[in-house]
Amino acid sequence: MALTPTDVSRIALLARLELSEAEQSAMLSQLNGFFDIVERMRAVDTTGVAPLYTPLSAVQEVALRLREDAVTEVDQRQANQLSAPAVEAGLYLVPKVIE
Repeated sequence: MALTPTDVSRIALLARLELSEAEQSAMLSQLNGFFDIVERMRAVDTTGVAPLYTPLSAVQEVALRLREDAVTEVDQRQANQLSAPAVEAGLYLVPKVIE
């Protein structure tokens, strides 16, 4: 997946970035380099390879320090929402920012 200068301009616009021509060119090169790496990784056959939860588990035995998933804090949503400018049905209301 190769990006074009138009793609970089669009991404910069969406990210509210003002890039010079030189910066756009450098960004295009960096992004295309990233996507090249992703494509090479996709090409690797990983059939039969178990996923690692940590890279260390490939070279040594790793004991996971798991704990019970238990609630340790009390629900303070209502107290936290008292200072919010707008709340509805327990949700924070924010202004629309998508054009």
